[in-house]
Amino acid sequence: MNATQLLSNLGQSIWLDNITRELLDTGTLRRYIDELSVTGLTSNPTIFERAIKNSHLYDAPIREKVASGKSGEELFCEIAFEDITRAADLFRPIHDRTNTVDGWVSLEVSPLLAYDTDSTLRAAKKLFASANRPNLLIKIPGTKEGLPAIEEAIFSGVPVNVTLLFSREQYLSAAEAFLRGIERRMEAGLNPNVGSVASVFISRWDAAVTGKVPASLRNQLGIAMAKRTYRAARAMLTSAKWQRVYNAGARPQRLLWASTGTKDPSASDILYVKTLAAPFTVNTMPEGTLKALAKYKTLGSILPADGGDCEDVLARFTKAGVDTVSYTHLT
Repeated sequence: MNATQLLSNLGQSIWLDNITRELLDTGTLRRYIDELSVTGLTSNPTIFERAIKNSHLYDAPIREKVASGKSGEELFCEIAFEDITRAADLFRPIHDRTNTVDGWVSLEVSPLLAYDTDSTLRAAKKLFASANRPNLLIKIPGTKEGLPAIEEAIFSGVPVNVTLLFSREQYLSAAEAFLRGIERRMEAGLNPNVGSVASVFISRWDAAVTGKVPASLRNQLGIAMAKRTYRAARAMLTSAKWQRVYNAGARPQRLLWASTGTKDPSASDILYVKTLAAPFTVNTMPEGTLKALAKYKTLGSILPADGGDCEDVLARFTKAGVDTVSYTHLT
């Protein structure tokens, strides 16, 4: 049994943080599902841009769309839609089998809308309706302007992947926005089961402080922030107000660990996977990290529910002159 199966047995979902037409056409994504316990997929504009630039498989479709008058963002969105809907169909059996817990794919609203609440909400509704796939999560950034859009999207029945969260405080704000949307659905007599995950980015913390802290603190900040957030999530998800919505039929919003590819070449290639193993969470990982994980036969210890040593580690960073609040926006 390899480490991908061990993670799955633990109760952590493995999602692939990548999508390309080659993955779809060659059956590689299908193989990852069958052999490496992959149960979902995330994407972003950068991933699509890289896929299009590095493959000739998009050349003919792009020429056809240009000939029909498509260009710019419209053309890009159509290409992305073709890939993401194919991926959604691949994961749909998992979505159905797990009663909507897993089998999700994510598509992001335009980053240009990150600070425009109304436009973000309109885009989220349009993307979800156009795709016509129940297992599509729309990625909305957890910015101040994004939070009202998240609440309204959930109330409207649009599943949301809250993205670009970096701290416990940002996570809690996103979770409350989700909860408000669910509570409003309950008050309106609507089905409260609307899917959502909250994506907390990990490795960017360590990249941001590289060369600015002692060697003894290398590659520890992201994990400490994750542990702090996990502790807060455990407390929130067992609170009375969340128990109320579960009792009405809502699904909990799961924590998703994002940016889990190792950026430090001297560190373990699965650093942010083996240290963040926890039940009822998701780890979306780059293809290289997924392949590396599959070569291992063991994992580290399970993420401590009480946060473990996170506060001690964070205190050491503060002593070293790192103000984590100032690093919150790491995009």
